[in-house]
Amino acid sequence: MNKIRAKEILEARHQGLSMNEIAKTLHVSKHSVSAVCSRAAAKELTPQRIGAMSDNEIYILLFPEKEASNVIYAEVDYDYVTAELKRTGVTMKLLHEEYTDRCRTDGTLPVGYTKFCTDYKAWRSSRDYSDRIVHKPGVTIEVDWSGPTMSYVDRQSKTNVTVYLFVATLPYSQYTYVEACPDMKQTTWIQCNVNMLKFFKGVTLRIRCDNLKTGVISHPREGDIVLNDQYINFSEHYGCAILPAGVRKPKHKPSVEGNVGNIATAIIAKLRNTVFYSFQSLSNAVEDELYEFNHKEFNKRDGSRYSVFTQEELPVLSPLPEHPYELCDWYRNRTVQLNSHVCFEKNYYSCHYSYLHQKVDLKVTATRVEIFCKGVRIQIHDRISPQFKNRYSTKESDMPEHGRYLEWNEQRLCKWASDIGPSTAEVINRLFNSSPIREQAILPALSILKLTKKYSSTRLEDACELALTRIHSPRWKNLNSILNSNQDEIIRNRRDIEALSAEGFLRGDDFYENLEEENT
Repeated sequence: MNKIRAKEILEARHQGLSMNEIAKTLHVSKHSVSAVCSRAAAKELTPQRIGAMSDNEIYILLFPEKEASNVIYAEVDYDYVTAELKRTGVTMKLLHEEYTDRCRTDGTLPVGYTKFCTDYKAWRSSRDYSDRIVHKPGVTIEVDWSGPTMSYVDRQSKTNVTVYLFVATLPYSQYTYVEACPDMKQTTWIQCNVNMLKFFKGVTLRIRCDNLKTGVISHPREGDIVLNDQYINFSEHYGCAILPAGVRKPKHKPSVEGNVGNIATAIIAKLRNTVFYSFQSLSNAVEDELYEFNHKEFNKRDGSRYSVFTQEELPVLSPLPEHPYELCDWYRNRTVQLNSHVCFEKNYYSCHYSYLHQKVDLKVTATRVEIFCKGVRIQIHDRISPQFKNRYSTKESDMPEHGRYLEWNEQRLCKWASDIGPSTAEVINRLFNSSPIREQAILPALSILKLTKKYSSTRLEDACELALTRIHSPRWKNLNSILNSNQDEIIRNRRDIEALSAEGFLRGDDFYENLEEENT
């Protein structure tokens, strides 16, 4: 049971406060104040005697019947409970279990879990904790747009350009990140969140945001909260949860709401008389003032935002992933081709040969191409610049082991080419020999050989023969151009001429007999 703070009540009474004033100041009932004062008067307790006694001694003296009923239960150290609840993963249930274990060891009787919780709530309330949220380090980041804005003067148009401020706060340390932004679009919001985590050098368990459209599509009173896809991808990349605050409930993210006001004073107000002529100069000034804001000493707490963050909060943050999140586009239902590559923008990216013929999804950013199969990422590549075509990004580990072959392999394709003719065989051999990884030539070779379906094997052989006189290693586009324009007829005509010439040099006896008859 939570004891009445009898000593504080009596000291306040002797200072001249009324019973109503004492009840409001100490957050106790007027009945309790009246009971303490009346019993103290009956015991003739003087201020000198009260000052020499402890709070517990006065309580026992005034309420011996209550102390007798409570003495059988082991006392709970609620200061310790408060301190432990700030640590990640610690709950009231766990602390009660540990308290119960200590009581069993000491041979004392523990209070039950319900009483443990209700007494702690009353204890907190009596010490003016009722409106405070006990924050744990490394658990939450609160993010929002600042209502107050800034501006700079555009030199060309001589007009003021509005600049918005993104604000993020770690509630435990109050360490804050602020970024100047040209707009409040979704891409800007996501990039600010990325920059924020880089600034904090780690990731919290959750990010609590307002119900802004750049992050939250809908937040109904009942039913599921719907986040936009980019914010979901961002949270999955960093392994944290996005928790929108309740609609019209700023107390769900009081730290950032409070710091928006602090930022208005610490940054916006301080820079109010400075005229900026570029976005960058304004942004640099915001960074400088933010540094001062975070390093300023607390008034009612030891240290600064920065010192508390580095000493107590930074060590418990989760590490950042290897690559920062980038805005991405998804391309669904791409087929893994015969050479274990997936085509994107006419370039090719490998994945393990076991996924041959399967459907995969591509997550494409400005710098990377990630391949997913059934929601699981199976490969990552650096993105080939769209200005290039028919380039390959191949991981050797994706290719089949020596002695194991794909459905179409080099030997099978070379055999097919040899059946068509020597020139076709030479084209295919050169194609494989010019590829840094031989499996990369499978699809180009197959596309060449499949020209026999549109044209004949004879025409392809003629086209290959002609192409080899012009290009060291002909490709599909070279051969298709020759066939489409009927240039392969040059080879056929040359062959016909050579045949006729050969016949002219081999004249039989009948030729000369006919010639003699004509002369007579």
